[in-house]
Amino acid sequence: MPKRVDHEERRAQIAEALIQVAGRRGLHAVGMRDVAAEAGVSLRLVQYYFETKEKLLFYGLQHLTDRFTARVGARLRAAGTNPGPRATIEALLLASLPTDDEGRTFHLLYSSYSILSVTDEALAAQPFISNPDAAENALTGLLEQAQASGLTGPGIAARTEAISLLAMTATMGTSILVGQRSPESAIAVLRHHLDRIFSTAETSANGAG
Repeated sequence: MPKRVDHEERRAQIAEALIQVAGRRGLHAVGMRDVAAEAGVSLRLVQYYFETKEKLLFYGLQHLTDRFTARVGARLRAAGTNPGPRATIEALLLASLPTDDEGRTFHLLYSSYSILSVTDEALAAQPFISNPDAAENALTGLLEQAQASGLTGPGIAARTEAISLLAMTATMGTSILVGQRSPESAIAVLRHHLDRIFSTAETSANGAG
């Protein structure tokens, strides 16, 4: 009896090949033939599942997002059963920094997808691009939770701090990729800013006394 083909598994295999080869060569330089060679399948099979490079890019973006979600989940689990807002925020932001090979691939490809979306309307309509505030809203909620629990000073602007942290992390991620700074120095800067946000609670308490 012939082996039953798991089509979703095959799609994921091809999408993973796209991520791997694009991580080495850049998303703009990858063709369907390159992906087929990376996956160890025929070009005809890649075309059967995705028809066009555009459709392959769409599916690859979703696969990349799923992998990143799993990476964040692993970091949150490593932080403990009840890490609290500070540790949760740090885990989320550190997951997006290219401090290892997987993080480098994520940062490079997310940046590439974002840049391509500027001139590609179909790509711009994808959930990752059309809902850019998801991470901002998550961090804002965590900071508001911390503020309500007295873990920060009452005067912090939660959304402004969330925007600042995300922008800083994205920029430092690029600086790591191009060799401007080391992962260790970027992490130190990130933690310095988190210390500033969360140490305001102690400052406020001392001022009240």
